[in-house]
Amino acid sequence: MIELSPQQLAAHTHLLGDCEPGPATLAEHVLSTGNGRALADRAAHPRTLALGCARHVLLRGDPDVLGPADLAPFAHRRVEAPAAFLAVLDVSFDQVVPTESMVYLQQQPAAAPRPPRGVTIRPLTSSDAPSLARLPADSAWIHASWGGPSGLCRSGHAWGAFRQGRLLAIACTYFRGGAHEEIAVVAAPGRSHQRLAVNCVLALGRDVAARGRTACWTCSRHDRASRLLAWTAGFRLVREYVHYATGASVVRGARVPA
Repeated sequence: MIELSPQQLAAHTHLLGDCEPGPATLAEHVLSTGNGRALADRAAHPRTLALGCARHVLLRGDPDVLGPADLAPFAHRRVEAPAAFLAVLDVSFDQVVPTESMVYLQQQPAAAPRPPRGVTIRPLTSSDAPSLARLPADSAWIHASWGGPSGLCRSGHAWGAFRQGRLLAIACTYFRGGAHEEIAVVAAPGRSHQRLAVNCVLALGRDVAARGRTACWTCSRHDRASRLLAWTAGFRLVREYVHYATGASVVRGARVPA
């Protein structure tokens, strides 16, 4: 597979099909923000497209033109692809684990809980990048789709709950599409911080609506906490799908990009 420039990708978006709410917004995010990468089996008249951002991969097109070497860059990723790709995924990685996911749209009004005294709910700005960077290492995924803390803070697509300069919870647009914005949330451990996450989600949802889009939420069927938070914030289930968690590439010496 070869990497496409943004201009080349824009010329071949017909291969992506409809951009449904959920992971398909990844494609529009790569196009509109420049974060992530696009690959194809060839530059002229490609038969297959692969778009990757923040350890998520969207595969579309003809799976029969791909082999293990083509898919090697997508080791240890979450791959969303039609079922026709499963055969080539199976022979390309040492394991492929299917996971049921659920997609919600924000459809119902919800009242924000009153934040505790001393806590401020506000948009993140460029000056908040150090606070975002101080989140625990296992929370770093929250800003990966914007290229890091500075990119997310500059985007104007994140709301946080702050107390004395410390970031306690954050909700952000993870993938920005034309009609939908896929949102993500991180909160510090503790029930009160989970309630602050609802505040952030609702504030972000108002921003998304003001931009003329609908907020969407994707989580594993087994992530009860995420499903409950989504429901509390007015999100309702609209569809389900299966994504595939890939293991190591079977191609010896394959280079996996960061």
